[in-house]
Amino acid sequence: MTTDTVRSGSRRHTLPVGDLLLESGENLPGVRMAYETWGRLNEARDNAVLVLHALTGDSHVEGPAGPDSPTPGWWPGLIGPGRVLDTDRYFVIAPNVLGGSRGSTGPSSPGPDGRPWGSLFPRLTVRDQVRAEALLADRLSIHTFAAVIGGSMGGMRALEWAATFPGRVRRCLPIATSAIASADQIAWATPQLFAITQDPNYHRGDYYPGPGPRQGLEVARQIAHATYRSAHELQDRFENRPQDGEDTLTGGRFAVQSYLEHHGQKLARRFDANSYVALTEVMNRHDVGRERGGVEAALRRITADLTVVVVDSDRLFTPAEGEQIAQSPACRGLVTVHSPYGHDAFLIETDQVFAAIDDALQDRPVGTSAPARPVESHADRTVPTGPATNGALAPESGSEHRAEVRPAVPFGAPGLPPVLNGTGLW
Repeated sequence: MTTDTVRSGSRRHTLPVGDLLLESGENLPGVRMAYETWGRLNEARDNAVLVLHALTGDSHVEGPAGPDSPTPGWWPGLIGPGRVLDTDRYFVIAPNVLGGSRGSTGPSSPGPDGRPWGSLFPRLTVRDQVRAEALLADRLSIHTFAAVIGGSMGGMRALEWAATFPGRVRRCLPIATSAIASADQIAWATPQLFAITQDPNYHRGDYYPGPGPRQGLEVARQIAHATYRSAHELQDRFENRPQDGEDTLTGGRFAVQSYLEHHGQKLARRFDANSYVALTEVMNRHDVGRERGGVEAALRRITADLTVVVVDSDRLFTPAEGEQIAQSPACRGLVTVHSPYGHDAFLIETDQVFAAIDDALQDRPVGTSAPARPVESHADRTVPTGPATNGALAPESGSEHRAEVRPAVPFGAPGLPPVLNGTGLW
């Protein structure tokens, strides 16, 4: 593929990347990967940056909503001329994850018989998803990435990229994520999966072309969204107040209840329930140490400059889980984002997150740059005013909080909990 074939501009492309042998031993035939790009790949083909989305995200990192993108970009202000991911310098590529519902092969894609895969879609792992992304990079003749960046589920893939292909990643930034799924994360995922699979419209995953288990998906999102925010923020915003114009003594809703219902309905309008199940199960199986001698051994495989970012109020991917990643000998620093907003702060506190990315790309000691410029607010991260939310607004980017930076701590340092080895049972 020539340089001219790799086009600039933020619009979606799709490429067939071939068959994929999965960790399970199954073969997934005819994989296609959807992706968006910004900037231009240089002649040396060494200026590419890979940006990886979270569970219900997609390849649309930057830009307005449109025919191919039901929502605006989820990290607005990151990509473009003069920005942290400067398109005059970098070629930025964001793939839609394998198993997703926005163009890459997933449960709603045609299977070998021409009908949607549905219940026959094979079980995936994070490692499978990364190998599919590597096949895409091969098709684009990108043999090394200047950086691989991702938050939450995207952070799992960023870490797996650095462990699976250490020679192909120069810098790695896993943000608000973990090296291995915790019992707590799996516990929260369990009722989400149950809500979907027990919906009468689920039909074991073979519901196409019908609407599918929308109510189950809404409930799953309500459960998930409660873990994305901190208890402090929910209490501060909603307390136990009733929804505007409703009386809880006569069947009315609480304001926080209305807020969660709003987010459940919002997701069900744009996301496939089978993909939600498949990707949630992928996260449950996440273990960078599987078949590598455990997490510590896997982290020692990493040769990329590693910058780890955690959120101090994150109750889903706790700071301790980020500290475990930061024990890798390759880690150059641990950045703590200070925020009351919980896990979602990796999308909300863009001044702190973008500053950490900028430091890593410029090879500065983390935390030495000025905060990134405040950016425009984003519809998916601000809660609309009106009856659905009791008039409460989520924070906009560019808060007064600033990240705390600590140097990396090597394995076995006193005062840190022991590294948990991967069991291969996830």
